[in-house]
Amino acid sequence: MSEILRISGVSKSYSNHQALRNISLSVQEKSIFGLLGPNGAGKTSLIRIINQITGPDSGEVFFKGEKLNLKHVEQMGYLPEERGLYKKMQVGEQVLYLAQLKGLHKQEAKKRLRIWFEKFSMQDWWKKKAEELSKGMQQKVQFIVAVIHEPEFLILDEPFSGFDPINAQLIRDEILELRNKGASVILSTHNMGSVEELCDSIALINRSEKILDGRVKDIRKTFRTHTYRIAFKGNVVGFTNALWTGADITEKEKDEDVHVWTLKARTTVSSNDILNAVLPHCELISFNELIPSMNDIFIRKVSEGNEATGTQSSFTE
Repeated sequence: MSEILRISGVSKSYSNHQALRNISLSVQEKSIFGLLGPNGAGKTSLIRIINQITGPDSGEVFFKGEKLNLKHVEQMGYLPEERGLYKKMQVGEQVLYLAQLKGLHKQEAKKRLRIWFEKFSMQDWWKKKAEELSKGMQQKVQFIVAVIHEPEFLILDEPFSGFDPINAQLIRDEILELRNKGASVILSTHNMGSVEELCDSIALINRSEKILDGRVKDIRKTFRTHTYRIAFKGNVVGFTNALWTGADITEKEKDEDVHVWTLKARTTVSSNDILNAVLPHCELISFNELIPSMNDIFIRKVSEGNEATGTQSSFTE
């Protein structure tokens, strides 16, 4: 798989504020890349540079192997976090106008919009004014505007903002479908559940610097704590003795005759070692490793960085 976007040593300052400091990252074709970080970390500044709204003070950005230039704009789609619809204008009128700005002929734009409006159950919205729509309804309209020209590269900034769980899942499904059809996506979000569900790779930015990047599954494995949850029936004393010095019991629960314990293994002890030790003394119900979530990793890395500099950043789930 080849890269579609490469950012090399990008820095950006506004007056006395350093927004980005020597950021380098790569987005692969046909992948979903999570751009993560607390509020004020520098994510929006980087997105603006990719969209060519602003330029970097230093460093370079390459798109499909070429230095980023104005011709690449038509190959990109952008869903901003801020609402950008004309409040007094009818929805159908403005989405048709915006689709034509993206290079579609009027009839082709109408055809594609009809498909999307039906897919999102928006057929009755065509003549409504944008100000009559809820935040989530406006977000649906803006999502359609971002993808209507079928771009190769999408930047989605907080795409689930304002959605109830049903509509959030609808958008998740569409993002996956776009990726499956060949689009590459940068997803900027505070929703770590969506990151685990959607993203192939991520970069975490804090205080203007990249502090973590890589494939989601590899990052989670790197932060594993050798913690396991085991559910069993049987002799508790025999089970405890069998563990010996291989693992510490950090939590105990009981559901009727089933014991559910959390174990912290020594780094030299494998899951097989634990199972081989306890199986003769119990009836095993379940056994699984508790690997840290992306939310846990996000909080840990950002907190570590803030402790090192004696500062605090605001971030939310």
